[in-house]
Amino acid sequence: MDGNKLENIYRENLEERIMAYLTETEDISYEKSMEIYYGSRLAEKIQDGREGIQYLDYKVLVNILKETEPELIHSYQVESVANVL
Repeated sequence: MDGNKLENIYRENLEERIMAYLTETEDISYEKSMEIYYGSRLAEKIQDGREGIQYLDYKVLVNILKETEPELIHSYQVESVANVL
């Protein structure tokens, strides 16, 4: 197995952990966490391997996402509240 394949597997596992943790901490569906993550600038950085960000812990990456792109998460929280009412 070459380095690129290993890197892709690592990234896919990281993305799954990010979305699962986002689902858990924000009390949203996995589908919503996927929309948030894949719509974020963080996902682009991880995909591109910019700044070595893909090597940070998934919990740290979720916190970075919450701090740098709160509008993404807020929009889904508002939507979830509206669906309950």
